[in-house]
Amino acid sequence: MNVRNYTIIIEFILVGFSEFKDLQLLLFIMFLLMYIITVLGNTSIILAYTLTTILNTPMYLFLTHFSFLEICYVTSTLPKLLSNLAGDKTISFYNCALQMYCFFLLVGTECCMLAAMAYDRYNAICHPLLYSTIMNNTVCIQLIGGSWLIAAVNSLIHTALTFSLPFCNDRTINHFFCDFPSVLKLACTDIWITETVSFITGGSIIVGSLMLTIISYTLIILTILKTYSRSNKAFSTCTSHFMVITIFYGSGMFMYLGPNTKYAKYQERLVSLMYTIIAPLLNPFIYSLRNNEVKLAIRHSLSLIISVHKY
Repeated sequence: MNVRNYTIIIEFILVGFSEFKDLQLLLFIMFLLMYIITVLGNTSIILAYTLTTILNTPMYLFLTHFSFLEICYVTSTLPKLLSNLAGDKTISFYNCALQMYCFFLLVGTECCMLAAMAYDRYNAICHPLLYSTIMNNTVCIQLIGGSWLIAAVNSLIHTALTFSLPFCNDRTINHFFCDFPSVLKLACTDIWITETVSFITGGSIIVGSLMLTIISYTLIILTILKTYSRSNKAFSTCTSHFMVITIFYGSGMFMYLGPNTKYAKYQERLVSLMYTIIAPLLNPFIYSLRNNEVKLAIRHSLSLIISVHKY
């Protein structure tokens, strides 16, 4: 094992977007607005499900939980980015570990939830007569709880392996949050075991969830083509979910599996924006703008809130 001189790290320095010194205020305002819109947009879906009975189905239960995940997901990174743009570029060792744990916990849960949502759509379209029996409340709760449990174990492995490594004097993380690859680059020892174990555990969740999602949608498309015309609204039912999957997995794969170019240090941060900030921002609009039931439920919930405040 080739171990270089290392020191006890108390805090790290996050590079953020320090290259754009003249744009710090503009970036702060832009990301703050994105955060507010993301929280409000996803909260509106949660309130629409909670305050009305229009969305009282397993599909919207999953969507509501997914919206809650998106709020937590963007909160795990964006507030620290805002703090970074305001001038505080340091993050303590333990806060960095906590941020990485929360990030991987939420990413893993989202992967599993997307697979669960695809499984729900598969049963709704391929087995409509048995749908209410298959997707009962117990099964839905088990799928949601299982998603959290699997992700929690995976995140614990990633975080424990990473922060048990010795770190060198260089404590500058070339990112706007404590991402796994960026922190590993600061280690002063061979990281092969950490990378291998993390690749196996994390890869199993990502690939497994993606394969289940692909299989579900393949069966859905085949069923639709057999029983309906191409213009049938069954295609539209799954379009929103498919768009979210494409954004989430597409940007993530480009980030971790994309080519290592001379622009990699910038590419890593810019692509990360897509799945850490842009995706949670777009998701409520993707689901609500294409879904009349969601739009109607949101209007009803807002009317109810306004009427309560009046009295």
